[in-house]
Amino acid sequence: MLNRFNRFIEKWMALVTPTCLLFGVCFPDIAKHGLPFVTVVFAFMTFTGALKSRFRDVANVFGHPGALLTILVLLHAVIPSAACAAGHLFFGDNPELITGMVLEFAVPTAVVGLMWVTIYDGNSPLSLSLVILDTILAPFLIPLTLRILIGSSVTMDTSKMMRELVFMVAFPAVLAMALNEVTKGKVMKTWPGKLAPFSKMALIFVVTSNSSKVAPYVRNMNLQRVKVAGAILVLAASGYALGWLVAHLFRQDRATAVSMMYGTGMRNISAGAVIAAAYFPGEVLFPVMIGTLFQQVLAALFGKLLAQK
Repeated sequence: MLNRFNRFIEKWMALVTPTCLLFGVCFPDIAKHGLPFVTVVFAFMTFTGALKSRFRDVANVFGHPGALLTILVLLHAVIPSAACAAGHLFFGDNPELITGMVLEFAVPTAVVGLMWVTIYDGNSPLSLSLVILDTILAPFLIPLTLRILIGSSVTMDTSKMMRELVFMVAFPAVLAMALNEVTKGKVMKTWPGKLAPFSKMALIFVVTSNSSKVAPYVRNMNLQRVKVAGAILVLAASGYALGWLVAHLFRQDRATAVSMMYGTGMRNISAGAVIAAAYFPGEVLFPVMIGTLFQQVLAALFGKLLAQK
């Protein structure tokens, strides 16, 4: 029964994620009750996504870091610069919206990307290495990106962020790989299939819970916010397309192309929301949070396009 559910969710993910988002926006008072548990659920998703990797696989990625470095350049240089340019072009008189657009694309790649990479048979060790390295670098790269592109000086609580990232990313990833080593690969052959349905449920939970945060902004839309949402949608879609295109230009295999597509397309929007709320005026939060309406839908749609090739 669980396998049937897993296949159903994978087939209809392009419709499931917008349904979850719609529920969270329409019933935020219900959906927000899941927010205290999102961190734990993220850790579970990291663990599940790391089950197909071993320490030697991750070591091989760092031994041949071409694809990994390419993704990092796209993530933290090309796409945030494009967001900054678009912000100045369309909202030059509103520095808060520009800051929000840059922050949306300055945050690290998303942990949930590991699940999408697993669904479409991507390069799991590459994606896991990216998540680990990018989240470690995040407390340093985010302030640097904001300073270079918009001149904002942000002093982040690096130790607190690192503690959260260790719990959400490092510990579950190391635990999964350690299990593979102890069992000599038996876990990676059996557990991913058994846990896959629960990973999909975790995604549904996370999307629904996080979408409650954007409900007030969606309910109070004006013309300018519609334009911001359109710009974020185009930029977010471009991230996926750019990762796939660059992978093909460099003649990467399909698995690596999948990981590059999701690596450049998906963002840890929760981290961006925390930073926006802590260090900037309220309007900065809108461009960051509106990305939650598109990210999983785009991931599902690009996955569907991928499956048809």
